[in-house]
Amino acid sequence: MIGAIAIGLAAGVIAGLLGVGGGVLFVPGLVIFIGLTQHQAEATSLLAIVPVALVGAVLQDRYGNVRRGDALWVGVLSVAGAAGGVALANALSGKVLQVGFALFMLLVAAQLVRRNVGRKGMEEQKGV
Repeated sequence: MIGAIAIGLAAGVIAGLLGVGGGVLFVPGLVIFIGLTQHQAEATSLLAIVPVALVGAVLQDRYGNVRRGDALWVGVLSVAGAAGGVALANALSGKVLQVGFALFMLLVAAQLVRRNVGRKGMEEQKGV
């Protein structure tokens, strides 16, 4: 129970700070610290993300940061994507899902690094 509390708090802070939805921490945390299978962790994460996303979206909307039209399109189309993703996930082995999740996280990390390397120097030159 303490592990679940720690995972929830950490994921909530990261989700609110970085807008990642918490799944980035939920899935590995549930597998590593709670002992869930990859399938169970992904399914649990999907349900756990609902309140995190709602609270984050409401608070960000108060700051005027939500583009509602874009959010509506992303949300509606994500429903179909989620249904397809669940069907695909259940057709794959847990090991394939773990490797796929890890590769996806590496791809995201590489993109963030690529987009931000040298950015500080560019901002200093512009006087930002």
